[in-house]
Amino acid sequence: MTAGVDQRTVWEIDPKHTRVEFAVTYLMFTTVKGHFDGVSGTVRLDADDPTRSAVVVEIDAASLDTGEARRDTHLRSADFLDVERYPTISFASTRVEPVAAARWRVHGDLTIRDTTRAVVLETELTGQGRNPEGFDVVGYAAHTQIDRRDFGVRWNQTLETGGILVGETVAIELEVQAIRQD
Repeated sequence: MTAGVDQRTVWEIDPKHTRVEFAVTYLMFTTVKGHFDGVSGTVRLDADDPTRSAVVVEIDAASLDTGEARRDTHLRSADFLDVERYPTISFASTRVEPVAAARWRVHGDLTIRDTTRAVVLETELTGQGRNPEGFDVVGYAAHTQIDRRDFGVRWNQTLETGGILVGETVAIELEVQAIRQD
């Protein structure tokens, strides 16, 4: 999934320089955003044939942070992510589809609350180089949307003015930096 990288290279996701964010509508007219701090995974790149590349990611569901402790506690509860029973959110690619130079659709299986659904990440190479520690690094940005109900996350409240408290569509954005493994 990148030009200039030797065929079949392995890259480890750097959690200190990776951000997994989500956004969902609240009260039908505002947006709540949050992120997960606990992210790990591997990117296997095949520069000669990007369709043979693969991505595996694990997210510590309890590392969720929206900046508001009470809301975070509720989102970690059985009403939403149920992190005690399902501590990990995972993604495993099933297919990489080149779209244009430095852009791919990464098809894969997303698992939340022990429910797996196919999703597509619109992915773009944001750069590559050598970090100050002397390691080769590569960066990607990706985004997708899911319906949280597809993953068993159904809790909601009806508003007295009509509508629902928490939106059903969740926008997901990723900024990933990975370090080449020799």
